[in-house]
Amino acid sequence: MASTVISSSSASTKALLSHRKASVTTLQSHERTFSSSLLGTRPGITRRAITTTTTTTRPVIRRGGRHSGVRFSVCSALPSALLFDCDGVLVDTEKDGHRISFNDTFAERELGVTWDVDLYGELLKIGGGKERMTAYFNKTGWPEKAPKSEEERKEFIASLHKRKTELFMVLIEKKLLPLRPGVAKLIDQALGKGVNVAVCSTSNEKAVSAIVSCLLGPERAEKIKIFAGDVVPRKKPDPAIYTLAASTLGVEPSRCVVVEDSAIGLAAAKAAGMKCIVTKSGYTADEDFLNADAVFDCIGDPPEERFDLAFCGSLLEKQYVS
Repeated sequence: MASTVISSSSASTKALLSHRKASVTTLQSHERTFSSSLLGTRPGITRRAITTTTTTTRPVIRRGGRHSGVRFSVCSALPSALLFDCDGVLVDTEKDGHRISFNDTFAERELGVTWDVDLYGELLKIGGGKERMTAYFNKTGWPEKAPKSEEERKEFIASLHKRKTELFMVLIEKKLLPLRPGVAKLIDQALGKGVNVAVCSTSNEKAVSAIVSCLLGPERAEKIKIFAGDVVPRKKPDPAIYTLAASTLGVEPSRCVVVEDSAIGLAAAKAAGMKCIVTKSGYTADEDFLNADAVFDCIGDPPEERFDLAFCGSLLEKQYVS
């Protein structure tokens, strides 16, 4: 009966088609307006134009509170692994953690060396604490108490780093440095869905393990794989630590999502063929993250959540372009 009515009334058919066309035009207009509002300047959030390759999804805007922002939550496939950097991502450790511990070590050894906030920010461009000290002394001159031969200097640097790690772990065990907002939430979402979770860091393995066990708790810690320190011969921006994580976990790099905070970490993740979300930290806010798949000021907890596990999965289905 319905087909008879439609075929017998051309005026009704034209009206119906006109209505559908107007609805599509209106929807496209709303989408362009919504997209433009997202691409505008908002505190703490950087987004790029979105080109979808499979399903269309919409971010959910949540407002309210002094630090209100955009929460991105979408229906998507899950990543095979969620890989976190440690310092600056799990905890903002650099300025008031590692730097203080380096300076306390230098003072104990009476080396006459102090790394101020700005200098340490520059030194962070070098991945790894031992590598950082070596590069600094090579440039500025080795302390008088340092040995002269190259092999002895390696041992000297190793001893300094060992002591620095001990001092740093005291800070962590006292819980003087808190987890960044949203870290525990995102890890719980991943573990709850059976997604592999790992921490991939250039820092000493003991220091990273202390952060994971003390601040995330033993129940989470036993489910999180740690790749840290000298487990690979080359530090970030070399992708070795991320390729090692993927092969050890038995997952494809293209199905991994990395959370980083620095340009060298981003470079390592992308060189490994992985998606990378940047959560800016105190020292990295002004770095170039042009190649990141997404950039936020933090992960965030509700009601000020910036993104969740579903958003991480959506990166595997979409391409974000500048």
